Amino acid sequence: MIENNPRAERARLAEANSGERPWRAWGPYLSERAWGTVREDYSEWGTAWDYFPHDHARSRAYRWNEDGMAGICDELQTFCFALGLWNGKDPIIKERMFGMGGDRGNHGEDVKEYWWYLDSTPTHSWMRWRYHYPQNEFPYSELDVENGRRGRTEPEYELVDTGVFDSDRYWMVEVDYAKASPTDMCIRIVAENRGPDPATLHVLPTLWFRNTWSWGLPGHEYVPVIRGKDRSLVAEHQSLGRLVLIGDGTPQSLCCDNETNAERLWGKPGRSQYSKDGINDHVVNGADTVNPAVVGTKGALHYLLAAAPGERVEIRLRLTLTDPEGTPAPAAPLDLAGGFDRVMTDRRADADAYFADVVGAGTPPEEAEIVRQAAAGLMWGKQFFHFDVRRWLAGDPASEPPPPGRRNGRNSAWWHMNCRDIISMPDPWEYPWYASWDLAFHCVTIARFDPEFAKEQLLLLLREWYMHPNGQIPAYEWAFGDVNPPVHAWAALRVFELDGGTDYDFLERVMHKLLLNFTWWVNRKDLRGNNLFEGGFLGLDNVGPFDRSAALPVAGVLEQSDGTAWMAMYALNLLDMSLQLAIHDPVYQDIAVKFFEHFAYIAGAAYYHDLWHDEDAFFYDVLRLDGGETVPLKVRSVVGLLPLAATTLVSSATLERLPELAKRIHWFLTKRPEYGDVVGSKRARGGEELRLLSMVGPDQLVRILERMLSPEEFLSDYGLRTLSRSHADHPFTVHLAGTDFTVGYEPGESTSGLFGGNSNWRGPIWFPVNFLLIEALRRFGSFFDADLQVEYPVGSGERHSLGDVADDLSRRLIAIFRSDADGRRPVFGDQELFQRDPAWHDLLPFYEYFHGDSGAGLGASHQTGWTALVVDLILQLRGGRTTSRNSDS
Repeated sequence: MIENNPRAERARLAEANSGERPWRAWGPYLSERAWGTVREDYSEWGTAWDYFPHDHARSRAYRWNEDGMAGICDELQTFCFALGLWNGKDPIIKERMFGMGGDRGNHGEDVKEYWWYLDSTPTHSWMRWRYHYPQNEFPYSELDVENGRRGRTEPEYELVDTGVFDSDRYWMVEVDYAKASPTDMCIRIVAENRGPDPATLHVLPTLWFRNTWSWGLPGHEYVPVIRGKDRSLVAEHQSLGRLVLIGDGTPQSLCCDNETNAERLWGKPGRSQYSKDGINDHVVNGADTVNPAVVGTKGALHYLLAAAPGERVEIRLRLTLTDPEGTPAPAAPLDLAGGFDRVMTDRRADADAYFADVVGAGTPPEEAEIVRQAAAGLMWGKQFFHFDVRRWLAGDPASEPPPPGRRNGRNSAWWHMNCRDIISMPDPWEYPWYASWDLAFHCVTIARFDPEFAKEQLLLLLREWYMHPNGQIPAYEWAFGDVNPPVHAWAALRVFELDGGTDYDFLERVMHKLLLNFTWWVNRKDLRGNNLFEGGFLGLDNVGPFDRSAALPVAGVLEQSDGTAWMAMYALNLLDMSLQLAIHDPVYQDIAVKFFEHFAYIAGAAYYHDLWHDEDAFFYDVLRLDGGETVPLKVRSVVGLLPLAATTLVSSATLERLPELAKRIHWFLTKRPEYGDVVGSKRARGGEELRLLSMVGPDQLVRILERMLSPEEFLSDYGLRTLSRSHADHPFTVHLAGTDFTVGYEPGESTSGLFGGNSNWRGPIWFPVNFLLIEALRRFGSFFDADLQVEYPVGSGERHSLGDVADDLSRRLIAIFRSDADGRRPVFGDQELFQRDPAWHDLLPFYEYFHGDSGAGLGASHQTGWTALVVDLILQLRGGRTTSRNSDS
């Protein structure tokens, strides 16, 4: 029997991992947005936002996956459950979050709603979600028009700016989920009237089936059914069984079909008289658009709530699979009284005990809450992602054929890809699709809670139905062939370590596939064979003076400091991986030798070919023109700091166990003394000798840190900026092909349209690169210890060890979310409602990036996602516990 203690949730994880009980079978796998995605785009020009806009979403059946608010589904998204709300004034039921498409926001796509993921255990045995829903009419048109009017130099027009929350006229809506068993979910919806007057609210818990039957696919003709009965919905599916949703009180059951309303959208007959928007039109307009027989493929329980000011009204629901695979129904599966209360109380107590154990007793309560909300965002960010690219390119038998250009257009080289998996997404609304380098960072934090899931995620992108046959790892659905930084090996090593460092099968499986990927990089991105790498985009959207993923404005090659640093780091990660494996299988010594030497060649080339600028003490990208001219692009950006991350330590104890490797290193240093600066430094530490392998030698390290740790350049009160503040007064400009290309310091949103203008690497603070640089400082600190102290901050006259510097940088990043001495959280910027109102102040948004001077959150607002790395920073400082498979032994 699982009891209410830290081991209860760990026991559920163990049962799920062993296959004993499928605790992960149901989860928050329903996306916040499926409209405006590449998967749903069948347009001629690839204009996804225009082809399937928000206005179509309530009426148009999705081809690939569904969306909804506070939603859950099974692992194959056979069924979906989500929340619908209507305040009696809006033109539509609130079934999904509203925001600007990429072409409408003045800084690209941007959601215009306020909701929070407050809690989730790794098995989703307990989850909590909150939303603030205006009582007055939602200003859809005002937000669209004003954001469309504003230019890139103006701030975004947010929902709070419209005045719709004045006088607290909103509903605070919370949804709690608690599992009685893997397929028995207790659901509590609580709506609180925050306004000064009595108000009414329509609440529509909605159950539906993903449409798999309308596309004319052989073997997919079966149509499941949902029937309304009394205060319940009974859903039957041939592969799922019978699913029952029952509610307390006296709701009205409503049913329609998850089919497109072709009449509304295109003026032609559709497949069903009672289409997807039937419940919406019936509730909002009183139309006869729900099936009077109360049957269909989409159903809702319609509640009408009335509440006095400050009153809270509760709805209880239970969603249960009553006869999976013919097994008997559980005892009292639809209890909404005492049994319901016990499940809710027990699962919350389990979650409290679990997270208390993870963060440790010494963690301050505010930081413990940051960890818990960030973890919730990570868990709610697990989404069902379905995309058969071959089918998408060819079109469906029952649909109009796609435009002719599709076969040679977006993702046409990735026809082998066939995805139908639960994947960790960067942001469930703004980026509801996987991004390979984002996912690597997610997995490092996920491994602290669910290492098996983290390992599965890393392996998934290396499987043959994801990885390209040529060895490239897919980037993201907008362009699978784009090039993201190669951080998969780094993440795999961190996950391996966080899981206890014993799963060598996992490490070996990852390494075999990454050998293919490393070879792809060398063959495709080192065009001149000189160990310098181009790479292109590399995740840092607008960091350079021109678009690095497009053709150069002049004939030549751009040799990228960050591309070369990423590959040096990649070589070291594979070296570290091969060292781990060689302890158990000596054959990996040969591979270790290969990556030791390859790292030396890459690191040495950065100096030989002048990526290092000695006078400026910085690494720069270099443009080599076909005419022979060399143009260093003297932008002091994170591009020039990333070489610090290409660092590792090899101990004498390791070399003693691997004599062939030790012999080869000795030979290499004897015969190739010119590489001594990058592989030759040694120090005695703790009774053994450490060898430093680093793209940055000791002399260069000190000089780079003089810039990186200066408040006048990279050091902010809230971490490290991505561009030196010196470029505020001294922008960099290069004149090429009759055009000036300029980079200046922009600490907030981007004023450039590169990559849609919805992110900015020209000054803001980004967690992933900060995290890598903090890690690098810790490794340097382990090597130099007290032998090296640096002025920190530069200009202060104070000197600190590199380990102390890393700790302080961590604290600066954590401070973005903490209340300062005045009770203000930097993440909220100058938004007084969030700073001063207790109903908002403790609800944390985890933004994509942060203002380089103020720490205010910018970009995507639910980027947990890699901003969840704040969890690792807190636990590293506080010594919090890791969830590993060995933690219960």
